[in-house]
Amino acid sequence: MAMFAKETVSIILGGGAGSRLYPLTASRSKPAVPIGGKYRLVDIPISNCINSNLNRIFVLTQFNSASLNQHIKNTYHFSAFSSGFVDILAAEQTPDNPGWFQGTADAVRQSLRHLAKLDFDYVLILSGDQLYQMDFSKMIDAHKKSGAALTIATIPVGEREAPEFGILKSNEENVITSFVEKPKKELLKDWVSDTGTEMKSQGRNYLASMGIYVFNKEILYQFLNEVHPNATDFGKEIIPDSIAHYKVLSYQYDGYWTDIGNIYSFFEANIALTQDVPLFNLFDSSQTVYTRARMLPPAKISGTIINKAIFAEGCIIHAKEVANSVVGIRARIGSDTIIKNTYIMGCDYYENIEQINEKNKKGAPILGIGERCIIEDAIIDKNCSIGNDVTIKGGAHLEKVDHPLYTIKDGIVVVKKGAVIPNGYKI
Repeated sequence: MAMFAKETVSIILGGGAGSRLYPLTASRSKPAVPIGGKYRLVDIPISNCINSNLNRIFVLTQFNSASLNQHIKNTYHFSAFSSGFVDILAAEQTPDNPGWFQGTADAVRQSLRHLAKLDFDYVLILSGDQLYQMDFSKMIDAHKKSGAALTIATIPVGEREAPEFGILKSNEENVITSFVEKPKKELLKDWVSDTGTEMKSQGRNYLASMGIYVFNKEILYQFLNEVHPNATDFGKEIIPDSIAHYKVLSYQYDGYWTDIGNIYSFFEANIALTQDVPLFNLFDSSQTVYTRARMLPPAKISGTIINKAIFAEGCIIHAKEVANSVVGIRARIGSDTIIKNTYIMGCDYYENIEQINEKNKKGAPILGIGERCIIEDAIIDKNCSIGNDVTIKGGAHLEKVDHPLYTIKDGIVVVKKGAVIPNGYKI
């Protein structure tokens, strides 16, 4: 295992503007979006790398990267006796490249010069917006043994999800023979694969690319600089061509994996963490999810009926009921409030007694969620001040809306970061 650490460099792609996750990405990059009450999305791929004994990691970003930079700087410190690092590579203008990153392949191409001083044989390329736990050392081992130029992590998916992914077919040796990017539903019958008995029984008959790649160093440099110097995207350009000319391996992964591309999948992934036995296991010490260690007091809960909920550190909860919900760091919820199917991201700071008294005098909402509120099917972004007697109810019947205080997407009400919702307000 330790060998891979010296042979491999990991690159985590920070993604584009994250418009499908708006308004959560209005003031932060996609990898910096808070997840699970205390983590950030980027903690998932970084933790998978560290747990796989891969500790030379670059994170590529270009949009709203200040909070991501701060998080990584405050979180990932390796010992002075280790060669490990997590470095941010932000898009930068240079004399030979005056533009921003144009896509995944272009982002990696522009970053290759920062890798030049390192000694490595393989490059592991990851996405910054997926939820999964995977041992990459096994994938790299399979890649080495097969003699492939490129290995793509694949996952069986059903007919509903297949048109959203790159779909491929492989032979008995798991060598990929053909690939199609986001096929239309009517073409799917030609792309059925033997995914194994268990996967077939769940209707998961198509092999989808997870956007996780292991490249041989020479091949990657050759593709990006010589064969396709103008290619901008791995999925659309680099992958199909590599399959035609090189041995490309499919490494099938059968564990839990979800692509957090939009508000609905983000909401679902967070609420799923509250299940008795969640598919994504935060309690597995061999697959620890690392994040910033905060010096916060434990959560304090008074008189609340709780059913399937996660509370992060530093919460002060007086709610009447909290069910199927994730409550993030430093969240404050007032008495007689009912929270159901909701992700509350929490706060970056506490208000002191003087600030609270001052706001109470003015009748202004204090930081957190007030008294006698009802909140269902919602995401409450960080640092919101929600007054007393407020009702926020999402539901499939709601139209798509973008209001200065909130956005409604896929029937989920997303209260924007730092929003102040006055007493008695109804959404």
